[in-house]
Amino acid sequence: MLVKGKHYRTVWMENNAVRMIDQRLLPFEFTLFSSKDHKETAKAIKDMVVRGAPAIGAAAGFGMAQGFLEKNEKNARKTIENSRPTARNLFYATERVFNAAINSKNKTSTAIKEAQKIADEDVENCKKIGSYGEKLIKNNSRVMTHCNAGWLACVDWGTALSPLYVAKRKGKKFTVYASETRPRAQGAKLTAWELKNENIDHMIIPDSASAYLMSEGKVDLIIVGADRIAANGDVANKIGTLEKAIAAKEFGVPFYVAAPTTTIDMKTKSGKEIPIEHRNEEEVLYAYGHDGKDIKKLLIANKSKAMNPAFDVTPARYITGIITEMGIVKPDKLKKLMGK
Repeated sequence: MLVKGKHYRTVWMENNAVRMIDQRLLPFEFTLFSSKDHKETAKAIKDMVVRGAPAIGAAAGFGMAQGFLEKNEKNARKTIENSRPTARNLFYATERVFNAAINSKNKTSTAIKEAQKIADEDVENCKKIGSYGEKLIKNNSRVMTHCNAGWLACVDWGTALSPLYVAKRKGKKFTVYASETRPRAQGAKLTAWELKNENIDHMIIPDSASAYLMSEGKVDLIIVGADRIAANGDVANKIGTLEKAIAAKEFGVPFYVAAPTTTIDMKTKSGKEIPIEHRNEEEVLYAYGHDGKDIKKLLIANKSKAMNPAFDVTPARYITGIITEMGIVKPDKLKKLMGK
């Protein structure tokens, strides 16, 4: 995607360092982050310098390549895989790079090439997701999304937002409702920034306004991303996705999930087996902003505890279809899609 006229990917490898857009600082600052070794890359994933399942996967693949550069591949794999537990793409990438390189003659070169292939494939997959998903977007429609599943969440193009970008390039007019997605406000900070950058008409809405808008008949379509999709079609995504899916079912709004097939985990039978990450309670108890410098403000006056699950699981029965690089399929057709 273009930022001030220059094309960027979300994450890439340069001179043995993993370079990435620092998503913690957006939309206030566009800054590049550089991690010199696999430990720094794993920490960048954990601290959400990079986030979004496909982008995490690409970063993990490059981090795995760094592990081979350091001749410390086994420890590197363990460290990276312990950074965030929910996103399937992370484990897909570490496993693929490790297996490709471990028995090769030139382990380092093979690891770097395999990591780059994963990143390049993600770009192509997300572009195809956009081509298939664009057909769902009618002129003058109102599309709701959740959290950020745009190009920042992938290497480029995005998942849930990719159909919007393709539709925009085809001249379609539509409005996007971007959920703020507390507690980290990734919809307000990242999705809105992307949509503004693409000159797409949009509004930021409170997460709790979603059902109301559906009840008023003001939502024509919902597209969200995914962090892991189980074999039965259950989908783990950013916390709050389940609420949207239930409301969409009640009010007859089509609810689609957009994700590359690398996010599908055929070894996980159902959503009940997907590990759900619980993050630090400070993300809930504090608000974060920017006014020339980073601002952190406590939201409560007492010593209440907080719970901060980062994801929830939406059962397949609430999902209209899953948009992949291989086409749009019903959740119960994943096994056929994956050749299982």
